[in-house]
Amino acid sequence: MKMSGDLKAFATRLGHDFRSPKLLMRAVTHASISSPTRPDNQRLEFLGDRVLGLVIAEALLAQDAKAPEGQLAPRYNALVRKETCADVARAIDLGAVLKLGRSEMKSGGRRKEALLGDAMEAVIAAIYEDAGFEAARAVVLRLWGDRIARVEADARDAKTSLQEWAQARGQVPPAYVETGRDGPDHAPVFTVEVRLADGQKASASATSKRNAEQQAAKILLAQLRG
Repeated sequence: MKMSGDLKAFATRLGHDFRSPKLLMRAVTHASISSPTRPDNQRLEFLGDRVLGLVIAEALLAQDAKAPEGQLAPRYNALVRKETCADVARAIDLGAVLKLGRSEMKSGGRRKEALLGDAMEAVIAAIYEDAGFEAARAVVLRLWGDRIARVEADARDAKTSLQEWAQARGQVPPAYVETGRDGPDHAPVFTVEVRLADGQKASASATSKRNAEQQAAKILLAQLRG
């Protein structure tokens, strides 16, 4: 099987020369366009999630030999979550080579965070299947390198930190309310407001509700710690 020009360019950006091009083709094939002769990337995604997790866990242990599990776990979660995988995918323009069905194409699938994150994990698995763990490890460490280096000492997500702040003061958990939605259907921008029982609040906008909630929580935490 010969690799198309766009996949060759992507493999170069990725930093891996595939001996089996069909593995990369499968990794970038979404379920919306799969067929008996063209399997989708879901099984590779499952495997890639585990390969990524092991590489990141090893890297964090090597980076900080004294950190307890309570610090390592949130750092790990910050580095392997879908949003981070999607960010890495954007950095190497993975969206440009995704194979999507017509409906996903029309709805902006190449920019969707979930699709990009899943495909990034599938690509990691494709490297693992093509050349083994060390090859996959090398690519992950190169693509995640800066993120690993700057991961916060306490990388708990903002929503968790804000909830703990409220509970420590006897308040009910923060409430998140969607207050606006702009942009086209295939690329909406959500505005979310987070509110505490004592009346303090903050809002933020992002291309997903989850990210908007996280940003709003982060803003409110900064105000509270002022």
